[in-house]
Amino acid sequence: MARTLTAQPEQTIVARAPEDKTETLVRDLDRVTRRGLWALPVWAVLLFVGTVDHQPDTRTDFAGFARYVTTPEFLTSHIVASIIGAGIGVLGLLALFTFLALRVQSRLAAAGLAMAVVGNVMLTAVFGLAAFGQVAVGRLYLAGHTEEAVSTYNDMYGVPLAATAAAGILLLVIGITALGIVITRSRVLTRWVGIGMPLSIVVFGVVGAILNDFVQSIGAALLIATTVWLAYSARRATATEIKAAPAASVP
Repeated sequence: MARTLTAQPEQTIVARAPEDKTETLVRDLDRVTRRGLWALPVWAVLLFVGTVDHQPDTRTDFAGFARYVTTPEFLTSHIVASIIGAGIGVLGLLALFTFLALRVQSRLAAAGLAMAVVGNVMLTAVFGLAAFGQVAVGRLYLAGHTEEAVSTYNDMYGVPLAATAAAGILLLVIGITALGIVITRSRVLTRWVGIGMPLSIVVFGVVGAILNDFVQSIGAALLIATTVWLAYSARRATATEIKAAPAASVP
């Protein structure tokens, strides 16, 4: 018996290339990064809040200092405005670096981020000592142990802490200045932002720390204005800039 062979219709297999998700992921990262830049104004506002009021000078009014540092407002201000604020500042700096890295190639930006983050973290040691150590010294003084309180305070704020604070401020200033240079040269954001951020942090962290008066608040106010404009101008930056970024290079 003859067998009839029925030809099966040929099946056409279309090989689909794996979907390239890189562009989508980059755009999502850019979107998150631009939102993350608003952490910088929050950080600046907390710096301003933390420097509106200044504690009495321990050299002339240790009793007033003791009463001041034992208030709930003092502790809350240092925990929220200084310590948590420093963490928020680090998040903002990471967002700024990522925003720039998606658009320009710059070793200076990476170095600036590293120095600014390390400096900001080092300063939290100073903030932590003020938040908890000064409170303990103040209570010791108010309890009548005046000589022990003064001696402990002087030991706390000796050369090691002064060196840590100086190094932290220096690294923060140099790091933000480096990021400002990248912003200015790349022209990705408004150029005056790249000038305003370093200027603000110098007024706040260097001049203000030396004078220990209202100058710190002025520096913080300048930083608020600069970072708000930075975050706002980044919102207007189009995602098409990212495509051309690999070709752009900033020292």
